[in-house]
Amino acid sequence: QVQLQESGPGLVKPSQTLSLTCSVSGGSIRSVDYAWTWIRQSPGKGLEWMGAIYASGNTYYNPSLKSRASISRDTTNNQFSLQLLSVAPEDTAVYYCIRRPIVFDRLGDYSWGQGTQVTVPS
Repeated sequence: QVQLQESGPGLVKPSQTLSLTCSVSGGSIRSVDYAWTWIRQSPGKGLEWMGAIYASGNTYYNPSLKSRASISRDTTNNQFSLQLLSVAPEDTAVYYCIRRPIVFDRLGDYSWGQGTQVTVPS
């Protein structure tokens, strides 16, 4: 019964920082079986993996976003967050947090948040 839910502002002005939080219930973000991941999807385009945080606290990022993206976690509240610096209209997308399995026995066990629309106006 793991559930993920994104929260944060739906409108971010150009050059400002996008901040989203993923609240997780029914599973621990300290689980070593999963990568706690942010992806996004813009209209007419496919999904873009942004980055992930692991139980160890280690983070990894899409090289195209590495200079701007940061993922952190709050283990007390079982949340992980995304910050994206200096946003531009190209960052307008639906943002999802997902629990992505990284072990063989969990390969089919993806969990998605419902997604949240973030708009960066021109």
